[in-house]
Amino acid sequence: MSAEPKLVLVTGASGFIGTHCLIQLLEKGYRVRGTLRSMDRSDSIREIVGKHAKTDKLDFVECDLTADSGWDQAMQGCSYVLHIASPLPRVAPKDPNELIQPATQGALRALKAADLAGIKRFVMTASTASIAYGHSNTDKVFTESDWSDPDGTDNSAYTRSKTIAEKAAWKYIESSKTIMEFCTINPGAVLGPILENDYGTSAEIVLKLLTGDFPGLPALGYPLVDVRDVADLHIRAMESDKSRGQRYLCANEFMWISDIAELLRESHPQYAKNLPAMKLPNWAVRLASLFDPVTRSVVFELGISRECDSSKAKKILGWQPRNNREAIVATADTLIALGLV
Repeated sequence: MSAEPKLVLVTGASGFIGTHCLIQLLEKGYRVRGTLRSMDRSDSIREIVGKHAKTDKLDFVECDLTADSGWDQAMQGCSYVLHIASPLPRVAPKDPNELIQPATQGALRALKAADLAGIKRFVMTASTASIAYGHSNTDKVFTESDWSDPDGTDNSAYTRSKTIAEKAAWKYIESSKTIMEFCTINPGAVLGPILENDYGTSAEIVLKLLTGDFPGLPALGYPLVDVRDVADLHIRAMESDKSRGQRYLCANEFMWISDIAELLRESHPQYAKNLPAMKLPNWAVRLASLFDPVTRSVVFELGISRECDSSKAKKILGWQPRNNREAIVATADTLIALGLV
């Protein structure tokens, strides 16, 4: 008689990365439990996942990053945890602690509950934000040995929250002497297939380009990665005995928004009239940031290229990500299919 499949807890199950993780885990035969801030979303997430995988091995539990209740129950019977939940707003809050505290305290709540429950391996979603920011030299190629300085000038509330939360998690692991295995996945800007109208924040770039919401092309860019490959790397790390104590960068090459626009012009010519061709000077973007909170939240990124080296994940875990073009086209195709463009 075959053993029952192992149970995996996925926090932030309704998020962009979380939902793709649910799908891939179920496809691989795992039993999966997802955390939701409200059980009101359980039926809709089950329906979305059900279009791609059988959901008979999927259940949900209500947990919030800011509260203790539910976490012990969520961990019961689990072998692994993919801790993906973290606040990611479309507009930066006035008080950075609105992001920093839930990200940090939520990670510690999940870690402590997992440790108490005897979880074998805990994989935490971090970010290139905790690697490539706050450095005086941004011309270098960043690796997992780099850490962002959250007090550096080129930071937002979000990038600070990711750095502080990841450092707090590593400090807990080191100070608690736990036998639980821990590693982090550090993705770049995540694109790829959108599964519902409540899409990931990174997809805003492609959406705004296709709908003509960009008056011009700012000198902004990010290392990109497809959400399917982010989910795949989480699962590879979860399954590997080599992951203990490791960080894995999860990103392809850096791309400017102007390069994304050119790619969309070629792949979706029917939207070419919406795609801006004029590059905006930095002074114009800074001027706009005085009146637009969304622009203000990214103005510190102007003109900075942050190249990251993901060869470690490829070498150790056999990770083979899709290229940026495939991620961008998949984002556009699914935004259009959902009627968002």
